[in-house]
Amino acid sequence: MNAHELRDKTPDQLREDLANLKKESFNLRFQQATSQLENTARMRKVRRDTARVLTILNEKAATAASAE
Repeated sequence: MNAHELRDKTPDQLREDLANLKKESFNLRFQQATSQLENTARMRKVRRDTARVLTILNEKAATAASAE
């Protein structure tokens, strides 16, 4: 996931992506707890993608608030 791609999305699409990332994060944590996780690097990527989405959402909210 790229920041440029995220900036092109609407806030609703970003919230949907965020929900999907949080579900994936939960599933990865569950797999890790049961020793079934094969790709441990995926956890880091999902965490960073979640932070990226939250950052873009906050940026969009700040620009919307300053425009009013």
